[in-house]
Amino acid sequence: MPSVSLNGALARSKPPEVVVESRQFLTFLVGRESFAMPIENIREIIEFGGLTEIPLMPSFLRGVINLRGAVVPVIDLSVRFGRAPTVFAKRTCIIIMELEQDGQLLLLGVMVDAVSAVLTLDASTIEPRPSFGAGIRAAFIEGMIRVNECFVVVLDVKEVLSVDELSSLLGLSADGILAGDDRPEVNGG
Repeated sequence: MPSVSLNGALARSKPPEVVVESRQFLTFLVGRESFAMPIENIREIIEFGGLTEIPLMPSFLRGVINLRGAVVPVIDLSVRFGRAPTVFAKRTCIIIMELEQDGQLLLLGVMVDAVSAVLTLDASTIEPRPSFGAGIRAAFIEGMIRVNECFVVVLDVKEVLSVDELSSLLGLSADGILAGDDRPEVNGG
């Protein structure tokens, strides 16, 4: 039964508002392919500069940088995907990520060929990850987003930059390498 307002007119109830969850993604290039990652873990993007290589480290760990006094390990995303190392060029940059491990925020740099744009998308427009054909481990993929007529792979940051996995590959504790303690142990003192 319709209700009547104070002025005698029929009052209509408003339809419930639909809440659309949106997410923001940073898109970037690794080689000629476009990838994206949610911006919630991104602290900043810096130009590629001085990188100190660390001997006897896996090839995906290109070295460390000094970020305002903090030692930040830098991962070459191309090598992490099993591809050739990134060739330093004019647009090469490092995405500084903040990751949480054991209640601590850790800084980690991710080297990419170029940063493209920040996209704000309706969360429902993210397609599920494909079971084949992306050229990287399926666990690294959160989903796919359509940009114009192309698909962009959305990376699962926790998998791609798994602090535990990276630490075990390095043979170090996560606290040591990511907290900036890159000093070698010396036996006997």
